[in-house]
Amino acid sequence: MPSTWVPLPTDSGYGIDNLPYGVFTTDHEPHRPRVGVAIGDFVLDAGAAAHAVGASAEVSAVLDAPSLTALMAAGRATWRGVRAAITTWLTDPSLRASVEPHLISRRDVVLRLPFEPADYVDFYASEHHASNLGRIFRPGTEPLSPNWKHLPIGYHGRAGTVVVSHTPIVRPSGQRKAPTDAVPSFGPTRRLDIEAEVGFVVGAGSELGTPVGLGDFADHVFGVCLLNDWSARDIQAWEYVPLGPFLGKSFATSVSPWIVPLEALDAARVAPPARDVEPLPYLDDRAAEPWGLDLSMEVRLNGHVISRPPFASMYWTAAQQLAHMTVNGASLRPGDLFASGTVSGPEVGERGALIEITWNGENPLKLPDGSSRTYLEDGDEVTITATAPGPNGTRLGFGEVSGRILAAR
Repeated sequence: MPSTWVPLPTDSGYGIDNLPYGVFTTDHEPHRPRVGVAIGDFVLDAGAAAHAVGASAEVSAVLDAPSLTALMAAGRATWRGVRAAITTWLTDPSLRASVEPHLISRRDVVLRLPFEPADYVDFYASEHHASNLGRIFRPGTEPLSPNWKHLPIGYHGRAGTVVVSHTPIVRPSGQRKAPTDAVPSFGPTRRLDIEAEVGFVVGAGSELGTPVGLGDFADHVFGVCLLNDWSARDIQAWEYVPLGPFLGKSFATSVSPWIVPLEALDAARVAPPARDVEPLPYLDDRAAEPWGLDLSMEVRLNGHVISRPPFASMYWTAAQQLAHMTVNGASLRPGDLFASGTVSGPEVGERGALIEITWNGENPLKLPDGSSRTYLEDGDEVTITATAPGPNGTRLGFGEVSGRILAAR
């Protein structure tokens, strides 16, 4: 990869090997969202740069847009062509005079929701997380349900409540019923939690009735983001039998503002953990290209690191999740979002949700400022970050997904 003429801070996560996409506005033009690309401490106004260098009509059309939808829908060949073009703009010294005026300091932009969510699916792909929850709620029994190692378990969420990082999260209200209560009550959740996850954003759609196989994953998934699937555990516990999560999940799902292109993650690809149950043929990836990802995540509560979940430990990969999600013929649309489920490792300091970290409140989390938590309090702020290996020893940054809790309305 050639070097860029853009000045980069030491250990920048936004080097020329990354080039994540987002959507931004400026104070000068707050009502004109534009496609941006992160490079160093700057955001490239991609549409303006395309016109400045005389890019092809195809490249200009997908970049000079108020959202990423046109680029995402264009498909893998266009994704590669646009990425190659932007790389050239930011590395060819002869283009610097044309492109540099369209670099804007990241301090001077407002990052928007980077895509228009179509559908949202959340999975449950960490064996450590699923086992911990099984032990919490079904002590003395087998922690995993009988189907867990045969298929990626998931549920359909609510696309309309997917929000961009730094959107305040209003504490949800709903029905709650503790095991000792005779009848349910209504009110704000008392057990507001996080779920540190990784999101996968679909670009190219598929035809209704046609499954998307393991080998077609990279033709449909545009890129990767960070995700926090906020959870109201008491509401969820009362409602989820027999149909699964509903109001305990649908009030907000936060995503990071930068979408790291799938093509940037070649150096981060790893084999998933060994499976002790043979998968059915449509999920069998033993002879396929590996789609485990070596992401190093970090979760902070009010600025304090409380967990470092390892994404490479996830039992089911995103390619398997997409194959299962469409094996019945369900179609894909540009902007579909599916999430990994809570990322948790085998150690206490690697758990991606407070319900695991505090063992459902039995072991309160002690913070360096002297306070403690079982679940989130009003005013708390949670921030999730991640990096992944890039070429030649570099690290790719995913930015952050952050949210502060507001009191119930």
